[in-house]
Amino acid sequence: MSIRTPGAAEVRAAAAAIVDAFAANDGERYFAAFARDAAFVFHPEPARLDDRASYERLWESWRESGWAVVACDSEDVLVQAFPGGAVFSHTVATRIRTADGEEAYRERESIVFRIDDDRLVAVHEHLSAISSAE
Repeated sequence: MSIRTPGAAEVRAAAAAIVDAFAANDGERYFAAFARDAAFVFHPEPARLDDRASYERLWESWRESGWAVVACDSEDVLVQAFPGGAVFSHTVATRIRTADGEEAYRERESIVFRIDDDRLVAVHEHLSAISSAE
């Protein structure tokens, strides 16, 4: 049995669905794109989140505090497909609203996908800060 390698367009579409759901503050649609065992590394957080449920709880605490995404744009995309999955990396510009007002920032993000029942599902997301010198 051969393992399918996803095409670049399929990977871009799966990542775009994640970015679109995030930008729309649609937690249900956003988290549906991630496997239950997905892990998350976010530079502002003190520890890695080892499963989707941990991130869902964090997301809910953000939302309860008044946090919301205002805009989220993806650029500088790189797709690296391999048998059974792919790595999607890009630069993401995000604007959020908090109780303290609006903030904007740019980060590098990598999302690792695996093929699960013939659909791409995200199994890891990693955000890195971009230094002010860049």
